[in-house]
Amino acid sequence: MSLHIEESFIKQDFIDSLMSESLRGLQAIPKSDLHNHAGRGGNIKYISEWANVSIQPPTEPFQSLHDMQSWFDGHVKRHCPGMQGYLKRIEASFVQAAEDHIEILALSFGLDEIDNLGGMDSFSRIMDDFHRRYAPQTKFLPELALDRACHVEEVLGRLEAVLDCQWFRSIDICGDEFAQPIECFKSIYRAAKAAGLTLKAHVGEFGTADHVMEAVEELELQEVHHGIAAVSSPQIMSWLSRNQIQLNVCPTSNIMLGVAESYGTHPIRKLYEHGIPVTLNTDDLLIFNQSVSQEYMNLYKSGLMTPEELNEIRLTGLKR
Repeated sequence: MSLHIEESFIKQDFIDSLMSESLRGLQAIPKSDLHNHAGRGGNIKYISEWANVSIQPPTEPFQSLHDMQSWFDGHVKRHCPGMQGYLKRIEASFVQAAEDHIEILALSFGLDEIDNLGGMDSFSRIMDDFHRRYAPQTKFLPELALDRACHVEEVLGRLEAVLDCQWFRSIDICGDEFAQPIECFKSIYRAAKAAGLTLKAHVGEFGTADHVMEAVEELELQEVHHGIAAVSSPQIMSWLSRNQIQLNVCPTSNIMLGVAESYGTHPIRKLYEHGIPVTLNTDDLLIFNQSVSQEYMNLYKSGLMTPEELNEIRLTGLKR
């Protein structure tokens, strides 16, 4: 069977699954998850069963990122503490990818996670072993995530050794978007670009459209995590479209953090209409409790997007 014919069958299965509201059907379709924080990327049910507790997902939007982190610490992390708990949460991320047929998975890790496992050699061996054991059919793209509030000079002092291992495939900045100006990271991103990493950053979740454009230009970003603030500027949306800057969008995360009102009014509709490449992702599944398949279903059931449009988004995420 030719690749074109096979993709036609997959497309029809995807559309049929949406229209019949079959989550199981969607789970069988190849998808990507390109915005996933590894230590929070698993399924609440998986961790609940391991810890033998009942963890109920949040029911109300959070007031801030700090509020979100406090909920995670109090409702999830306390049931899987220490190194054993951390490794179980990483395991859960790969198990989730396999169960939801995630063909391409970008998991992000911080420098502290590398340190806690004894450095890059042991850290990468452990993560690669999780990949082989739990999601061998998934293409694993490790992402180095830096805190927006980090000490840039300290990071630069460590970066060469981390990048020399040639394990990470992309780089990101996450956390408080207003912690320090985006241009502070130019030297880090020059080094990452020279090492061949895909350049990404969290921006435009809480900031403005101008912040999105500034970050893309200053750091030469190829992808933006979130970026939904761009919807307020038709000019910047057109600019993102012309330059084909991909936005890795997380609808439930946006709703639960109060930057989008609902699935039915989510900014991804206008971003897509302006020709900006967009993808659907989980962000922090252990908090928001919505898989990639569920995110597709949420947007379809809300009436925001058609099955055909959602299939285009699915294919965007699989272009690697």
